[in-house]
Amino acid sequence: MAGLLDDIEPLKQTALAELKAAPDLAALEQTKGAWTGPHGKFTALMKQLGTLSKEEKPAAGKLINAAKVELEAALTSRREELELAAALPKEPTDFTLPGRRRTLGKLHPLTQATEDIVRAFRKIGFAVADGPEIEDEYHCFDALNTPADHPARDAQDTFYLAGNDANSDSRNTQHATRDSRLLRTHTSSVQIRVMKSQPPPIRIIVPGRVYRRDNADATHNPTFHQIEGLYVDKGVTVGDLKGTVEFVFKELMGDDVKIRFRPHYFSYTEPSYEIDFTNALVKKMGKDWLEIAGCGMVHPQVFENVGYDPEVWTGWAFGFGIERIAMLRYGINDIRLLYENDERFLKQF
Repeated sequence: MAGLLDDIEPLKQTALAELKAAPDLAALEQTKGAWTGPHGKFTALMKQLGTLSKEEKPAAGKLINAAKVELEAALTSRREELELAAALPKEPTDFTLPGRRRTLGKLHPLTQATEDIVRAFRKIGFAVADGPEIEDEYHCFDALNTPADHPARDAQDTFYLAGNDANSDSRNTQHATRDSRLLRTHTSSVQIRVMKSQPPPIRIIVPGRVYRRDNADATHNPTFHQIEGLYVDKGVTVGDLKGTVEFVFKELMGDDVKIRFRPHYFSYTEPSYEIDFTNALVKKMGKDWLEIAGCGMVHPQVFENVGYDPEVWTGWAFGFGIERIAMLRYGINDIRLLYENDERFLKQF
């Protein structure tokens, strides 16, 4: 018994020294096998327990197990050290060298313009609404008081989806049925959906993609982005509309902006106006005024279509193209540049 117990401590110290000295993971595994493997030295000690008396076995077994636990802890510690060393660069790092800059992406100019517009409206309490880009004629035209024979409803101006009557001839001038599916021509359809889904008062803006049958040129594209605003409450006036428009365009185009309203016609507003603005940028372009948006007081028939009492509620609506704002702000002279994904162009913003 005494000889076996005397062997445990020296063997343990030798094993610990060899584990600590292992130069790599492969050598560490070999050292582990030599001491605690099936034919290892501590395994051989365990086998010698059978030669001891019943009274001697517990004390000897306890010492051997304690030594094995200590060896396992040393093995784990050394393995972690070697794994960390293997993961480090083979060449030393020179911390005096300049750092490497991460390449950061940028927001598309249309996204930048949209976020700036939304931010301006949020300052005065407007919420953002959204709706489907695939619409029906009711929400896109009928509910907005658009006459059945209005040119905007013709298949030569609107993208009707396959299966509609009007789509039998892609240039047919007859519009489709009331339930025909189409790609929305404006975001005003979302205003109808919002008014039908909740009672007034309402104060929303609707940014989104719209579609029209336009040939692509410097100022037109079949796909573009609009933002529309709707404010419905008791006692809303044209003065409220003009004040809101002036605030937003000063936020977007500078404090020197001036706004004027010109009488116009839109089927879903009465009275209706075109909005012109001027500032130093417009003057630099050689113009006195520049048309920028359309607006007006919500037509009573539109209120009746969504179940609002026009004798109680009044409101205004307006809309303008986001591309137009972006082009003016950033000096872009061709709308197609916004859709070509040319990095040389996009990196400028």
